[in-house]
Amino acid sequence: MTASDWIQRWSHLVPEGGTVLDVACGAGRHMRWFSARNHPVTGVDQAQAAIEAVAPMGEAIQADIENGPWPLPGRRFDGVVVTNYLWRPLLPTIVESVAPGGVLLYETFSQGNETVGRPARPEFLLRPGELLHACESLRVVAYENGFLDDPARFVQRIAAVREPALVRMPLYRF
Repeated sequence: MTASDWIQRWSHLVPEGGTVLDVACGAGRHMRWFSARNHPVTGVDQAQAAIEAVAPMGEAIQADIENGPWPLPGRRFDGVVVTNYLWRPLLPTIVESVAPGGVLLYETFSQGNETVGRPARPEFLLRPGELLHACESLRVVAYENGFLDDPARFVQRIAAVREPALVRMPLYRF
């Protein structure tokens, strides 16, 4: 399976050689995409089979991120990727995992999807503007909320960057 069009389109925003975290990585299609572009990759997933599949590509962490502690406390990444996954209590942690100068690439299902398929339960569907709200501390580069076909689905997706840290230079007086 190839990387999503959204991830491919905006992956150039990840700094060259920068670290990439794939949240709920599954079989690792996005880890594979970034690894092939010389990015060190880390994948987190609950499923043992997923972790075994992605382990050859980089750091692979098996963790129940919905019921257990966040397995990467204090770590930040130059790219954070999330696709087809939503656990609202984790949104602030995901955003906080973006390093200065890094990017969040997020794409998942939104309200309306219940009319065309699964997921259909409200807890798995973003509300209008929800990703924009979650990314208030980042600079939004691109955002979409709407219908895609092949397969038919309603999605929200965002590419948002954390401004680089300011370098403070000493003031010299002449």
